[in-house]
Amino acid sequence: MRTAAVIGTGLIGTSAALALTARGITVHLRDADPDAARTAASLGAGTTDDPEGPVDLAVIAVPPPLIATVLADCQRQGLARDYTDVASVKSGPRADIAALGCDTTRFIGSHPMAGAERTGPLAARADLFEGRTWVLTPTPDTSTDTLNAALELVALCGGVPVVMDAAAHDRAVALVSHAPQLLSSLVAARLEHAEENAVRLAGPGIRDTTRIAGSNPRMWVEILSANAGVVADILEELAADLDGAVAGLRSLEAADEGKRREGADAVGDVLRRGNAGRARIPGKHGAPPTRYETVAVRIGDQPGELARLFAEAGRAGVNIEDVLIEHSTGQQAGLVQLMVAPQAAPLLTQALRDRGWGVRTDR
Repeated sequence: MRTAAVIGTGLIGTSAALALTARGITVHLRDADPDAARTAASLGAGTTDDPEGPVDLAVIAVPPPLIATVLADCQRQGLARDYTDVASVKSGPRADIAALGCDTTRFIGSHPMAGAERTGPLAARADLFEGRTWVLTPTPDTSTDTLNAALELVALCGGVPVVMDAAAHDRAVALVSHAPQLLSSLVAARLEHAEENAVRLAGPGIRDTTRIAGSNPRMWVEILSANAGVVADILEELAADLDGAVAGLRSLEAADEGKRREGADAVGDVLRRGNAGRARIPGKHGAPPTRYETVAVRIGDQPGELARLFAEAGRAGVNIEDVLIEHSTGQQAGLVQLMVAPQAAPLLTQALRDRGWGVRTDR
């Protein structure tokens, strides 16, 4: 690949363009909003000039309802030899593309499993796709050259390709992305009119649960509209579980001991099933889930403190597998939770204590 076009210079499109230009690809940028394209160009994502001839690959980074019309327009212009999109749903756009009579041999659907709460070109990063799954959804008539072009795009952006059927992809993202987005928003919505004293008690649990509730509502309405039926199916199943949990909690308040035991069993079942489901989420680098030990370190909120802590772990020969920071309300301090291999936890704990750090372990 030597040349590419990116149509749509939001977060995903601009991030792909930045990754490609960093690898020496000449990228031509287009957007319905000329200011967005110029902003992306100013960031080094490419040029807003039209290409002199067909580019090797066109990446269509527009909302799902627009993919088919944009593809049809680009193919009429002869913009590229091959085409892909990066929308988070695949079945609807595929049907729209077929209805418009586009050349489906030169098109392949794709979806990089990456994103952020912020949107637009200014939120873009060249490393957004590094190590992230990038789904490809070829059809029986997708040409080998088009599939290879998409695989090269994924490689240039640092992604990990996974080939799936379009309908299977849409069911999967409904479960792991679209339904969780709505649930996060529903939980966060409880805080909108909550008393200030209650909100001030918010800790890492509610922050983690509501993190993605900060996403752009307009963008998510477009995504959910394109996968509404499958998401609704999952939410109906969740609603049934929620009804069971509510009934269990009501039973816990009953005067009858038997009712209380039934309630405890119902609530406990939900929690145990949650444990089992979470345990299936792949671990670091997609490996099977791994149980880490947590070494919690009290840390001041001053420049250089985190760097000093990480350097101490490095000197101890311990690899930090993951890290969480819990900020103290009203204090210039916090708790850094370092996740390490179980056998490394005692070594790191002792090394940090020897260097004067306040450490506790959760074993």
